Amino acid sequence: MQYPEITVGAVIFNREDKLLLCKSHKWNNQYVIPGGHIELGEPMEAALIREIREETGLEIYDIRLIGIKECIYSKTFHERKHFIFLDYLCKTDMNEVTLNDEAEEYAWIDIDEMAKYDLGGFTKDLLMKIRGQDKDHGKIEIFYNY
Repeated sequence: MQYPEITVGAVIFNREDKLLLCKSHKWNNQYVIPGGHIELGEPMEAALIREIREETGLEIYDIRLIGIKECIYSKTFHERKHFIFLDYLCKTDMNEVTLNDEAEEYAWIDIDEMAKYDLGGFTKDLLMKIRGQDKDHGKIEIFYNY
């Protein structure tokens, strides 16, 4: 029997209040937030920390759940899959990104510059909702089906 794949993703802000986008062949060569699968027996936040370290080399902190989204057979993903995305807002003190083979490029951008990037998956919707919220004072709503 097959089941949906549960994944974690991170909207990461650095000290300059820039957010990280990664260009990925898995998402039609569009920019997305980094993340990946939760392994069996692994807590969600531990999976997020591991995936971000593996994909970007970044250490993250101040981790807060901000979104839950279901994605069934997206045409923008390179495989036919059913995902449940758990997205988090977090911070890093690092600027140097070391990409693994899941992304080809990265950019630290101001959230108001996101229109300049070809955003994939549900990244644009998520970032649009974050842009209108007070991310520094903990007033972000949890977005379901964003």
